[in-house]
Amino acid sequence: MRNFHDEQGREWTATAREEATPRHHGRWYLAFHTAADAGQLLPLPEIRWQTADSAARTLQTMSEFELLRRLESARLRQGVDPVTRGA
Repeated sequence: MRNFHDEQGREWTATAREEATPRHHGRWYLAFHTAADAGQLLPLPEIRWQTADSAARTLQTMSEFELLRRLESARLRQGVDPVTRGA
């Protein structure tokens, strides 16, 4: 799990969620939520990991630029207003 801020100053959490599936590979996927509301997930199920440890390691080493790029993709997909890039 990793917290970061969007360009409007809102705090977000990037996390890995486990999918309930019988397969052992690719069970963990990327999801975002605001720091204030963990119940409102914005999933990116195409970003997957084998284990919770590999997901945590990847999230800790991802650049903030990459997190923001992925967040914007998740927001657009879910019909949430995309992050407005500053003036």
